[in-house]
Amino acid sequence: MEVGNRTVLTEFISVGLSADPRWQLILFGIFLMLYLIAMSGNMTMVILICIDSRLHTPMYCFISNLSFLDFWYPSVYIPKILAICVSENKPISLAGCGAQLFFSCLAAYTECYLLAAMACDRLVAICKPLLYSSTMSSSLCTGLVAGSYIRGFLNSIAHIANTFRLSFCGKNIIDHYFCDVTPLVKMSCTDIQVYEKILRGLVGFTVLSNILAILISYFNILLSISRIRSASGRHKVFSTCASHLISVMFFYGSLLFMYSRPSSTYSVGRHKVASLFYTLFNPLLNPLIYSLRNKDVKAAFRKAVQSIRPQR
Repeated sequence: MEVGNRTVLTEFISVGLSADPRWQLILFGIFLMLYLIAMSGNMTMVILICIDSRLHTPMYCFISNLSFLDFWYPSVYIPKILAICVSENKPISLAGCGAQLFFSCLAAYTECYLLAAMACDRLVAICKPLLYSSTMSSSLCTGLVAGSYIRGFLNSIAHIANTFRLSFCGKNIIDHYFCDVTPLVKMSCTDIQVYEKILRGLVGFTVLSNILAILISYFNILLSISRIRSASGRHKVFSTCASHLISVMFFYGSLLFMYSRPSSTYSVGRHKVASLFYTLFNPLLNPLIYSLRNKDVKAAFRKAVQSIRPQR
């Protein structure tokens, strides 16, 4: 297909993290190991929350869905990265690129909304503890989770439709290890001014509105904590929010670092490294964040291990 005198691309070649064959084998081993750890950690969290009745609470409902998204997100990218590391032929079709970008956007947008819902859950638990069970009912919890997925899906549809109405010409080399917006737009042979305005509006509204909801929730939480007289009491209450706060800082910190910088400061190397944080390291760390200091999860894990032992 041609636009003017230029051929429209229908297939791309992904460079990956390194073109050096020796580095590719090393990277294959590292990515495979980290991917398996991330997958096993997140699936363990989901399974423990499903099988242990003590974890059937709104907070753990949100955590299990967060773990599911952290299982999903690396699975969009890592299998392709592993294939690139061991294959000399590294093509990805336009449809495959669109599918990869859609599912990654769906996971990322859904996680934005889910983290905001988790902040609201912590707000009710700390500020209105006596009304928590009645306010944060199972139906409300299910609605918040379902709403996160639905809004994530709608945002992803808009994101993909906006991106792939562009035509791509010139060299079909994506100097990245996955189909990301930035390298794709660089290959566009159509005007991108309207595209950039729509994208900034979509991403900006989603990210800023959810950050605002989280900030308002934690402002009220801090006010409630400040009224507690004992230092041990304040520490105990605040510790229930620590895991969520760490997740929020890692997730939004990596996103803002990636996409809030001016295009004039864009660096391929830094972009690749920074992308690893939200594609692999965040999903790798979240199971540790929500389990290391969590007595309920540790107790559920011990119970699951003890129930397996007699069967051996």
